[in-house]
Amino acid sequence: MKLSGKVALITGGSRGIGKAIAKEFIANGGSVVISGKDNDRLKETASEIDAYPVLADIRKEVEVKNLINKTIEKFGKLDILVNNAGIFPKIKPLHEISDLEWKDVFDVNLHGSFYSTKHAIPYLQKNGGVIINIASSAGMKAYENFSADAYSASKAALVLLTKCWALEYAKNKIRVNCICPGVVETDMTSEFLATPATREMMNFAYPIGRYGTVNDVSKAALYFASDEDSAWVTGAVLPIDGGESLK
Repeated sequence: MKLSGKVALITGGSRGIGKAIAKEFIANGGSVVISGKDNDRLKETASEIDAYPVLADIRKEVEVKNLINKTIEKFGKLDILVNNAGIFPKIKPLHEISDLEWKDVFDVNLHGSFYSTKHAIPYLQKNGGVIINIASSAGMKAYENFSADAYSASKAALVLLTKCWALEYAKNKIRVNCICPGVVETDMTSEFLATPATREMMNFAYPIGRYGTVNDVSKAALYFASDEDSAWVTGAVLPIDGGESLK
């Protein structure tokens, strides 16, 4: 029970990687708040895994402030923030991306993490804490024939912000680390894994022989969340990608 007595907030926690992290944290004794903007799915997931749901659109600072406030009202403190919420745009060349599409990706993937971190910090400063950013291997390197520039840029920004925040708040005993998954099977990556042929092609792309699962990521998140396991780790950027980023 590595997170016994700890309170964690996971943005985008109603599905995919966020849901898997929430389940992992709860299984290890943590109290978990999950946020999302689909109320029905949020409530269904919360009931399934025994989490506390708070409806929030992280693109809107006022809703993020309410999310943090409701977490404190419910549990009296906050120990762990997981900036997980994100979106993936339609694949298209840079010159075909609309202004709205570009801004929407940054509003969720980057600005949402900024708002969550900004409003969580005053509570994390009280006793120390943990921030885990979920970025992407696409935020670490460029990929040929991967036309998702806003996504890559937003995740690259989150990677560097991880290092900035780690230095900025080390004096407050706040550890900040980043996980960079490759392709993990979720509804967000379904277009990459739509057929047996694309699944086989994706498996071939990874040196270890397969694409990822949500549990691959949730185990890494537990490591970073645990004071027992990673007390001296901050500013780390961990690829969870079967070795693909080494190519």
